[in-house]
Amino acid sequence: MTFQPVLERIAEDVGRMPDRGRPAGYIPALAACDPGRFGMAVAEPDGTVYGVGEWRTPFSAQSVTKVFTLALDLAREGDALWEHVGREPSGNPFNSLVQLEYEGGIPRNPFINAGALVVTDRLHTRTGDAAAELLTFLRTESGNPGLAFDLDVAASEDAHGDRNAALAHFMASYGNIATPVPVLLDQYFRQCSVAASCADLALATGFLARHGVRADGSRLLSRSQAKQVNAVMLTCGTYDAAGDFAYRVGLPGKSGVGGGIIAVVPGRCTLCVWGPGLDERGNSVSGVAALDRFTTLTGLSVF
Repeated sequence: MTFQPVLERIAEDVGRMPDRGRPAGYIPALAACDPGRFGMAVAEPDGTVYGVGEWRTPFSAQSVTKVFTLALDLAREGDALWEHVGREPSGNPFNSLVQLEYEGGIPRNPFINAGALVVTDRLHTRTGDAAAELLTFLRTESGNPGLAFDLDVAASEDAHGDRNAALAHFMASYGNIATPVPVLLDQYFRQCSVAASCADLALATGFLARHGVRADGSRLLSRSQAKQVNAVMLTCGTYDAAGDFAYRVGLPGKSGVGGGIIAVVPGRCTLCVWGPGLDERGNSVSGVAALDRFTTLTGLSVF
């Protein structure tokens, strides 16, 4: 199957959408993005990439990077990670403090902010620089050595990061954070600030379509661990809209408030779509619509 005609048809459909949402206004560096922008890429396991629109334009990856940090830590500590973060959908906003208290400082899953802070903490403890470990991985898997942090975005998030600081301090009070909170927040904000294109992120996600095998043929995750990451993406990857995303798209996916979404068809391909306009739950309006159209046109789904 060649994906190019499918992508071109999707781009035409997206171009006719009357409302593509609004950019993330609470992060000033993202607020000025034009919600009409759109890009989409599909990468096959052998590294062949198809794209449409602004598929080679870098954008702020934001929470999309949480998938890679999770995989890097899971590869190092295995199931011990799950003693510190759960695998259940939260049902609450991604930056909620509510559940942490009555669940003893253990976040519901690795993709809400509290859970991602725990994963970053554990990876940082093992590597000495979680953000650098993430960036090296993304550069290698995407084949793009020019990938970098956007320090303006990181500074913007830091200046408006009181809720993340509260989450980190609260979990530290339960003994679930080992890194000093200011250091952890710097690591976390840099991680979220990575600027990458749809092509970069589709390629970097390829190890999940290859059941844990990296682009060079080496194994990052066991087949079982790759299945675990895909499963958590399906149930928790799009904030508190994961049920609707599974219903509409039927693929493991992870979104970010920069407007990006990655998705996986195990054994077949990986995708990344970008549209900066978000819905009320923080997911790209055109991105979800494009992935919905992709699975409809191709018949590719995990169901």
